[in-house]
Amino acid sequence: MNFKNKVVIITGAGAGIGYATALKFAEAEAKVIVNSKSTSANDLIPLMTEKGTDCMFVQGDVSKWEDCQNIVERTIEKYGKVDILVNNAGIVIGGTIITQTLEDWDLTMNTNIKSMFMMSKLVVPVMQKQGGGVIVNTSSICGVKGVKDRLAYSASKGAVVALTKAMALDHAKENIRVNCVCPGTILTPSLQQRINNAPDPKIQEETFHARQPIGRLGTPEEIAQAIMFASCDEAAFMTGAMINIDGGYTM
Repeated sequence: MNFKNKVVIITGAGAGIGYATALKFAEAEAKVIVNSKSTSANDLIPLMTEKGTDCMFVQGDVSKWEDCQNIVERTIEKYGKVDILVNNAGIVIGGTIITQTLEDWDLTMNTNIKSMFMMSKLVVPVMQKQGGGVIVNTSSICGVKGVKDRLAYSASKGAVVALTKAMALDHAKENIRVNCVCPGTILTPSLQQRINNAPDPKIQEETFHARQPIGRLGTPEEIAQAIMFASCDEAAFMTGAMINIDGGYTM
């Protein structure tokens, strides 16, 4: 997979999957723009610079149109193009139809799906003008399989799958490919915190492990590799795809 001089925007790059994906693209000599709501993704800049990567951090809340505009405008101003957009920003707020608040529902939808709509709305015209590009959206196995106490999150991630397929069909003849990855249980910092905060962390960890027939949790680096595959020129025949990376959880 050759990403040398490809311009890649990654939202939600402050930790976990986005963080790992940024480092992988940096190792592949891409030009990487990392985003996070806080300044956390800025920690990637020295790490990517050490790898010889041309990179930039743009802080912003991608649930807000103005912040999405700023990310894309600064990217075009510096690099003149966008080859790959990784819509990765997302949040997980537990709840059922009874317990989910209206505020948490709106926050989840704005962060997990509206942000992808807005970032793509800004980037697709750029890709049309330059003759093509790739968008990879981070969904979840919660978008294709029922998971308890994840109402808003599941609904938002199911919407990501539908958005991916609709965009892929709309822009297939414009050399713009759109795919999504659906991670299973991945050992991100947020999941580790949930394990640590459980009444019995060992039992909680064993419960998470038992979900997967493969018998372990996934790593952010494994998801990053799938995102890179979905983005690479060698996968040029793949669009509208939903890639489950879940240790067999959805079998």
